[in-house]
Amino acid sequence: MGLLDILLGRTKPVTPDLDRLFALPSAAVTLEAAAGFTPTGDGAVCFATVEGAAFEQTHREVRALLDADADRDGSPVELRRDDYGYSWLVSHRSPGQLPLLVNDLHAVNSSMEVNGFGPQLLCSLAGFHDPQGHRLGLVYLYKRGTFYPFAPLPGAEQRRDNALELRIRAALADDLRIEQDLNRWFPVWGAPGL
Repeated sequence: MGLLDILLGRTKPVTPDLDRLFALPSAAVTLEAAAGFTPTGDGAVCFATVEGAAFEQTHREVRALLDADADRDGSPVELRRDDYGYSWLVSHRSPGQLPLLVNDLHAVNSSMEVNGFGPQLLCSLAGFHDPQGHRLGLVYLYKRGTFYPFAPLPGAEQRRDNALELRIRAALADDLRIEQDLNRWFPVWGAPGL
């Protein structure tokens, strides 16, 4: 960044650092100790839907790579579209396989990035729950390189538990790079894995 950029108030965009996803397993230990949340084994990568043969080929390669894993418990990787038109590549693992789930999320993000679809990547999510049935997603913002907690309240209404999200932010401050701008803590209503 040059002097002219500084004077005009321009900033350089944050470079995504997918290796930050590998901090999730240690953060999960802190999360369980601090708030009683454990992994569900479900996670997903969200991206803007793209049409075309190149994207379909990348999608098939990613699914084949993840589905070929002999250690996979449960259903294979699936592609879902949400009510807002975004696509989610969903991975299911057993709750004790969070490191393998993180590998899946990293592989999806890396494959899309390598094949030129990095600009379409939006976020990755790992699901958690507590014994009382509360749900929590740790969301990684691809373009910011940061995490934030998303805690939907049970029920049909789209409401979130802001107090819980702030408690989780404080508990995980030493484990994850938390997004400081609360305006970027976007709700991911109906996200697979939650």
